[in-house]
Amino acid sequence: MASSSLDGPDRAAGKSESRRQNAKPEDRDESELLTVPDGWKEPAFSREDNPRGLLEESSFATLFPKYREAYLKDCWPLVQKALNEHHVNATLDLIEGSMTVCTTKKTFDPYIIIRARDLIKLLARSVSFEQAVRILQDDVACDIIKIGSLVRNKERFVKRRQRLIGPKGSTLKALELLTNCYIMVQGNTVSAIGPFNGLKEVRKVVLDTMKNIHPIYNIKTLMIKRELAKDSELRSQSWERFLPQFKHKNVNKRKEPKKKTVKKEYTPFPPPQPESQIDKELASGEYFLKASQKKRQKMEAVKAKQAEALSKRQEERKKAFIPPKEKPVVKPKEASTETKIDVAAIKEKVKKAKNKKLGALTAEEVKLKMEADEKKKKKKF
Repeated sequence: MASSSLDGPDRAAGKSESRRQNAKPEDRDESELLTVPDGWKEPAFSREDNPRGLLEESSFATLFPKYREAYLKDCWPLVQKALNEHHVNATLDLIEGSMTVCTTKKTFDPYIIIRARDLIKLLARSVSFEQAVRILQDDVACDIIKIGSLVRNKERFVKRRQRLIGPKGSTLKALELLTNCYIMVQGNTVSAIGPFNGLKEVRKVVLDTMKNIHPIYNIKTLMIKRELAKDSELRSQSWERFLPQFKHKNVNKRKEPKKKTVKKEYTPFPPPQPESQIDKELASGEYFLKASQKKRQKMEAVKAKQAEALSKRQEERKKAFIPPKEKPVVKPKEASTETKIDVAAIKEKVKKAKNKKLGALTAEEVKLKMEADEKKKKKKF
């Protein structure tokens, strides 16, 4: 009995410690549990993870265009060598124009056949072997974006596809640097190889470009996101306040009609019934007249209209014979005696000007100058 009573407190202490240990992960922040530590990599899948291999054989085939035949024929030994390392067989059929990959009894990785399928798809879409082989790595994925059906007009499609590439491939190169992906634009598809986050951004940029949104806007946002990701404090916060919000400037406004019809107010009652011809005649009293009287009234009305028209025509004809109003004749004003010009005085001035040299002083100015010079001499003595 004593031993059982002594074991009681020890068990209780053990239970409390175990509860504390279990409570520790709950106390942690959710952001710590959701974030992946820097430099962490998922361990590679080895034969020890699946020692018995696969139960069934899986295979995939894809067609390739005629212009890729020569390149695939040259690089096919390298493709077979890369796939044999993962125990996957690859066959090239030049007659049908197809590539096939299939698993073997030695294949232990169940997902390698999907990666081999992506490899032959990329080779068919004009991606070089050096880049396509990277898909066999665990941390690399690929995305083949079909853009042929996004734009109906052929000329518009070519322009937008060229906009994605940029002058001398500068836009495509900037996208590759920001997303850490290899991008290949070929025909009606865009092939991308890289990490999952980068592929997501590449798909968004490509689809936006086909929707007539210039890639430079998305490149600007990617550059800002790249700088924000370096700050550890901002990782768990929303970045919407830092990202630019671009407005569409070339939105075509709907043309408004010149004559706007104003809608009448709704009334539950129907509109009044219009008066018939008989009602009008009853109101005016014409209904009770005889046929001969009605005929006489019509003739009088016609004659009255003809008389009005005739009088208007005669007035218009008479307008041509009416003389225009003449302007009143303005009489020239006589020159006043005060403003008469003295011709004799002007002639004398001209004679004096001829005798006088240019820049020479008058007789009065010469006298004043002589007097001023004499005064200066007296002061000196």
